[in-house]
Amino acid sequence: MIVITGATGALNGATVEHLLKRMPAEQIGVSVRNTAKARHFADRGVRVRKGSYEDPAALRHSFEGAEQVLLVSSNDPHADAVALHRVGIDAAVAAGARRILYTSHQGAGVDSPFHPARDHAATEQCLANSGVAWTALRNGFYAHSLGWLLGDWQQSGTITAPADGPVSWTDRSDAAEAAAAILTGGRAFGGPVTLTARQAVTFDDVAALASKTTGREVERIVLDDEAWIAAKVAAGTPEAMARMTLTTFQAAREGRFAGVGPLLGELLGREPRTVADQLAADIDAA
Repeated sequence: MIVITGATGALNGATVEHLLKRMPAEQIGVSVRNTAKARHFADRGVRVRKGSYEDPAALRHSFEGAEQVLLVSSNDPHADAVALHRVGIDAAVAAGARRILYTSHQGAGVDSPFHPARDHAATEQCLANSGVAWTALRNGFYAHSLGWLLGDWQQSGTITAPADGPVSWTDRSDAAEAAAAILTGGRAFGGPVTLTARQAVTFDDVAALASKTTGREVERIVLDDEAWIAAKVAAGTPEAMARMTLTTFQAAREGRFAGVGPLLGELLGREPRTVADQLAADIDAA
């Protein structure tokens, strides 16, 4: 059995959908905080059990019989993410899982300016110490994040943000599909594997793509870090949140998100979605 955590969320929920296309539903389990939200899976034969990183006993029960467990990373910015992930790892080991997978991030590193990257690196170390085979899915930075990083460029005609660096913006649904391919494929992936789009681009590149897509010029304006923080706070963003977002740009400047590779496309059997695809989707949604 394969057990997936966070299956009512966008990423791992999509992974379950792809698993259902690849294997019998009775061989899939989900561990979720609210079982009612997973009714659509239960109705199709998926085993649904309550489990969360805050409840080790329930989590172990939800992992019962699992050969593989896919742990989703915590998205609570106020939580001790590494401690929560350690609970998940321990529960998977206690349940007898042969392999633990974890949704990590391409920029994982203990010295990264981007705090979640440090949590991912620490969690990967916990996995390495677990005594069980493990795979860290180092997904590229999710492309839908561009929606809030780029600001109101469609109205203003400008992309106003701090200095950045190349980022291999990656479609979240592609990452979800790749996870299902890894879980059900015969190839053994040990340790961290990087799953990214084919190309890393800067905001200068994004402005050029936006100009081409819309048929009107979109200008890239670089703001000093503190000026950008002040503008965000003035617009109503809490300063702590603005400073956290700034670390994304700081990490990008250091090349933390610049790497690209062919593996995602190989797993999908097609070309991964691009930044141009994301911009077109954002325009359609506007």
